[in-house]
Amino acid sequence: MKTILIHKAKIINEGNSFKGSLLIEGDKISKIFKDEVPANILKNAEVIDGEDKWLIPGVIDTHVHFREPGLTPKGDILSESRAAVAGGVTSFMDMPNTQPQTTTLELLNQKAELAAQKSLANFSFYLGATNDNIDEIKNVDPKRVCGIKVFLGSSTGNMLVNGEALEKIFEHAPVLIATHNEDEEMIKANIEKYKAEFGDNPIPIIYHELIRSSDACYKATEKAVELALKYNARLHVLHLSTAKELALFENKPLAEKKITAETCVGYLWFDDSDYEQLGAKIKCNPSIKKEKSRLALLKAVENGNIDTIATDHAPHLLSEKEGDALHAVSGIPSIQHALPMMLELAKKGNFTREQVIEKMCHNPAKVFNIEKRGFIRKGFYADLALIDPNSHYKVEKNDLLYKCGWSPLEDATLSYKVTHTFVNGHLVYNQGAFDESNKGRLIDFAR
Repeated sequence: MKTILIHKAKIINEGNSFKGSLLIEGDKISKIFKDEVPANILKNAEVIDGEDKWLIPGVIDTHVHFREPGLTPKGDILSESRAAVAGGVTSFMDMPNTQPQTTTLELLNQKAELAAQKSLANFSFYLGATNDNIDEIKNVDPKRVCGIKVFLGSSTGNMLVNGEALEKIFEHAPVLIATHNEDEEMIKANIEKYKAEFGDNPIPIIYHELIRSSDACYKATEKAVELALKYNARLHVLHLSTAKELALFENKPLAEKKITAETCVGYLWFDDSDYEQLGAKIKCNPSIKKEKSRLALLKAVENGNIDTIATDHAPHLLSEKEGDALHAVSGIPSIQHALPMMLELAKKGNFTREQVIEKMCHNPAKVFNIEKRGFIRKGFYADLALIDPNSHYKVEKNDLLYKCGWSPLEDATLSYKVTHTFVNGHLVYNQGAFDESNKGRLIDFAR
């Protein structure tokens, strides 16, 4: 059995930071040393120098769009999982809006088979809800499926769910329900309003924030919360983007919550003032909102109203980003840089680095009841990231690993760089080099 020692790193885990060493045996963490490491272990293990670096649990990104099957010119499981592990992400949960859409258990299993052959990170897949697949939803295996994805706004395809079907999903889903919340009728009314205002002229990208408005988000999120309370369902609200929605969530210990909230790094990093420079590169659904919302979301990460941070990594071809507020596609690639971005926001005093690890590693494992991942603990899988906290580099186009080949973060300067990433004890990413000989695994859930 191969043994690896990560030696003399600053370990950041469960609210604490301390200098220590960690021994990996096989796919698990076997020992954590706060003092000196015994000489026989130093002699017999493969030693990785952690001096002046931070060691954290691997990030669990519970919200990605890796585009396979059917949309692979934008991204695929191999390309985007490479970007993921380069960013310290060791597990991901992929959304159902592929081609075909993942709305049956057969298609869900096919996706998992693809990932087992290609993914460098661990994986799980959401089953997409429709107005007529309640029988598929009822038959989900809670130990193998992360959740049911419900669109309360038509962000993609024909997956908008409403009426009696929506009630049935909240009543019968055997796993967590993850919702995209934007009110369809309000969005349609806003589109007609601005079409009338601009006539035959293009509607500027800045109006995307007004079309997919804070009120549209609030109304749909309020509806999702009402349904969860009515049926005592387990609800996880995805990508909160507004200050207004935060009032719908309780600030209490995570273990006491049946309704939890996610935001994404894009909503914490950008606001509507960035549309002028970046245009459709930051067009996403829900939309990037005003500075007031960004600041409120940052505060909610610190105070506990926000439970998890994900990416909503959604690559598109740059050519698809051309056009006005109605025609440029929505979605941002971000998984390679999300962890450094969050640590940069912590450095600026918005929250602590320990809270970054809580929201990106620990809480995703808790919210989804993931087996033996998300923490640095003896006997847990060795999903780990080693970070250089004094790197100071510019995000360059040539360094991007996204298949789409672009990022709204280009030319930004970051201070934190992932140098090593371990998945199930295997060093998959080592200072720019990949070892693709071992693939990630289907995530197990303790339900």
